[in-house]
Amino acid sequence: MGDEAARHTAVPEPAGAAPSYLVGLVGAGVGPSLTPPMHEREAAASGRRLIYRTIDITDLGLPAESVAELVSAARRLGFNGLNITHPCKQLVLPVLDGLTADAAAIGAVNTVVFDGGSAIGHNTDWSGFARSLGRGLPHAPRDRVVLLGAGGAGAAVAHALLASGVRELCVADLDAERAGELAERVGRRFPDAAVATGDAAAPGRLLAWADGLVHATPVGMAHHPGIPVPPELLRPPLWVADAVYRPLRTELLRSAEQNGCPTLDGGGMAVFQAADAFELFTGLVPDRDRMLTHFHDLLATE
Repeated sequence: MGDEAARHTAVPEPAGAAPSYLVGLVGAGVGPSLTPPMHEREAAASGRRLIYRTIDITDLGLPAESVAELVSAARRLGFNGLNITHPCKQLVLPVLDGLTADAAAIGAVNTVVFDGGSAIGHNTDWSGFARSLGRGLPHAPRDRVVLLGAGGAGAAVAHALLASGVRELCVADLDAERAGELAERVGRRFPDAAVATGDAAAPGRLLAWADGLVHATPVGMAHHPGIPVPPELLRPPLWVADAVYRPLRTELLRSAEQNGCPTLDGGGMAVFQAADAFELFTGLVPDRDRMLTHFHDLLATE
């Protein structure tokens, strides 16, 4: 069935009823994600109905490349949009009809909106991190920052850091080629900033000149325990931010706090990227403070 036919088979909203929304999350291991209940709670608080489904490619036994088929199916079935997460944020690009300028510059999409038959890719990871950084570390110096991780999350964070006024950014990843590609891409987007790469295996040399460290790799997640840099390198006045939010207090952040460094956890990025996606899906302006409350309430019940 074609897209046009599928739209005509959708059941119309009852006269006078508030619009309802159907969205989903595509990725591997997404069952425990807090994004679906955050969206559903915020919609309910706004007097609307939103159904949010997880589409776990691991549970379905599908390869990451199946994201193209899943996006097409969701469009036909009348979804308003999809969130896209690991490992599909880059693989989804070829199936989309268009990208926002930010998503194109980052080279990764975490939000797809179906609009008039078109699938448009957005990236709210970067705006979510930028908002979290502004709220959580508003006075942190941003002259020189080291970013560990050049994957999908790292690409969004790099964009956010430069958009937030970082003057010199050093991108480090165990995959040096990937780090170089990201540095070149964001350097073109922000020509007034100095963007370079560094040796992820030698963090001491990188942090010696840095005002801040942002970590955007899986190290420290519940199923990937550990710390990405030796704790003794975390000394004031260095500030430390982590994109990981489960657990909220990673070993990296605990070590940084114990050594006196200002820190920022990944919760703000998780909430604010979801809030920005919610607005794209529904056209409603969410209460971001209320969504933070949703997030912490959900964490507390785990």
